[in-house]
Amino acid sequence: MPKVEVLSLENGPNQILVDGQLLVELCRCGHSSTKPVCDGTHEEVGFQAPAARTKVLE
Repeated sequence: MPKVEVLSLENGPNQILVDGQLLVELCRCGHSSTKPVCDGTHEEVGFQAPAARTKVLE
């Protein structure tokens, strides 16, 4: 079974990691024009949120 984690970057997107490899970066600021994928707009709008790591599958 693959290892799946969600890494929420400080002031940035959620990175979805499968077996340690980046699969996709998902928007968490709500302003991306390419939702659900992050387009970097969080930097322009001054999005702030703490970092976190969530293990989904081990």
